[in-house]
Amino acid sequence: QLQLVESGGGLVQPGGSLRLSCLASGFSVSDYTISWFRQAPGEEREGVACISRADGSISYADSVKGRFTISKNTAKGTVDLQMSSLKPEDTANYYCTADLRLHCSGYVSEYDYWGLGTQVTVSS
Repeated sequence: QLQLVESGGGLVQPGGSLRLSCLASGFSVSDYTISWFRQAPGEEREGVACISRADGSISYADSVKGRFTISKNTAKGTVDLQMSSLKPEDTANYYCTADLRLHCSGYVSEYDYWGLGTQVTVSS
């Protein structure tokens, strides 16, 4: 059974850092395109960062470029999201998602597997 479990969320002050981790079970992270999405209250879910299945290429939302880094550890079965210089507008529930598609997509509907999410709150 394919499962994704996120961890690492919490409360952090503006300018601080957090590292989220997505643990995959039932499949190899090297065989799927893996993305991180986030959803703030009253907002639509949006793509944040992605590693493609095809060639491992990485893409980021413009709002997090230069601040967030996505990385994959195939041996551990994890995909991490290192977040730095956090802003209040980064506050959201962060979800890990996986799909057999070859390339990254920013569309929620194009991902088959989702974790339950981990809450990130950026506030002083």
